[in-house]
Amino acid sequence: MAGEGVLRRAMRILRAFDEDAPELSAAAIAARTGLALSSVHRLLQQMIDEGMLHRTAGHAYAVGASLWEIGELSPLALRLRETALAHMVRLYEATGENVHLAVLSESGPGAPAVVFAGRITGRASVPTLGRAGGRHPLHTTGVGKAILAARDDAWLDAYLRHPLVPETRRSITDPAVLRADLERARARGYASTREEMTLGNLSVAASLGPVPGLPPAALGIVAHLDDAHDERRLAPLVVQAAKDLTRALRHSDSH
Repeated sequence: MAGEGVLRRAMRILRAFDEDAPELSAAAIAARTGLALSSVHRLLQQMIDEGMLHRTAGHAYAVGASLWEIGELSPLALRLRETALAHMVRLYEATGENVHLAVLSESGPGAPAVVFAGRITGRASVPTLGRAGGRHPLHTTGVGKAILAARDDAWLDAYLRHPLVPETRRSITDPAVLRADLERARARGYASTREEMTLGNLSVAASLGPVPGLPPAALGIVAHLDDAHDERRLAPLVVQAAKDLTRALRHSDSH
């Protein structure tokens, strides 16, 4: 785009990569970003020189180690994930299910989303789409709904101006239905989804309390829908883990 700065164009290149395309050719990057191929080639070389990207076999490009090194300095890694790890392990040991830690992301194109800051899984856990750094819709994930339930009405009104795109046939796409679901989540202290992100899966999640310097966050588990009768057993464990983690994060702030 005319007048677009180098930094913004570099970010467009970085956002061209995703879980389904961790390696891309220069032509694919140009197609995904809409940038001229000549501009892409110039930027790619600069980004390689800075370690932001690296060349792979077959003349493709991938995200470089320098971005990972810098990313590990984020409060999401140094404060949130490191503090959360012990609480996530205890929750996994108590339930045997996938444990997800997620935060609200309001940056980037499109509607606000949930980004997974960490996860613990085991061989017996059900397969999930969540991965560290993965970005997913708020309205179809348990952790996303828990974060939505903790937002105020004005924020939620703005969010619901975006279309609620379905991930499965069970996804909630009606704003009124989602609002009612969030009211139930607020009343009982936790959010849940049933096959709304992945068919066959149930999710239970609770939001963390506000922590200075960190974005809104939630802790949740994902289990097989056959274990749905265990929701009443799992929910108190998740809620208590979220409370304990919030307390630990606030305690670390005071020292």
